[in-house]
Amino acid sequence: MKQIKTILCIAIAAAFAVSCNQKNNTTVSEGQGSAPQAGSIVYIQLDSIVAKYDMYNDLKSELEEKVQKIQNELQSKGRAFERDVKDFQNKIQKGLMTQSEAEEKNRVLGNRQADLQNLSAQKEAEIQEENAVMMNKIMDAIETFVKKYNDEKKYSMIITGVFEGDPNLNITNDIIEGLNEEYVKNKKKAVSSETEAETKTEETQAK
Repeated sequence: MKQIKTILCIAIAAAFAVSCNQKNNTTVSEGQGSAPQAGSIVYIQLDSIVAKYDMYNDLKSELEEKVQKIQNELQSKGRAFERDVKDFQNKIQKGLMTQSEAEEKNRVLGNRQADLQNLSAQKEAEIQEENAVMMNKIMDAIETFVKKYNDEKKYSMIITGVFEGDPNLNITNDIIEGLNEEYVKNKKKAVSSETEAETKTEETQAK
């Protein structure tokens, strides 16, 4: 069962490696002066934006919850398998099974072990895929917002990956604030639309 636990740990690590890195780089400092003028070259700290983006934190929490459920499921199946293996070994030692019975039980246990390993690999792939999709959604939302943001601000360039620079040219906090405001509005719209759809369904069923 060590192999199954190792595979699960790899899946968890893959899902949250980005999150761990971001927690170490969440400090954002911006200048206290006026906002950069149109035509300026400004910069953002992308890791801080992602870490403080409400959409990212909501999706990450959902993924963490799913990983926990998968972990619990695999651990439960693993413990049941280990109990059956121990019971099988005890019966063999006490001579409570014929050779043919032992061979059949050994075959069944071997198949169960293979099934558990396949299930673990499948869940690992699912988590990795969902993590990739989550990050694609986050990056797409950020890129879309930054483009719309700059249509208004008209900076000549917005660059990322700057560790140090003029604080007055750092627009990270402005982007975070705008992203979260937009996300909250979109969530409210989604909830409103869902509620309206449910109401219409109930009215239709009542007729």
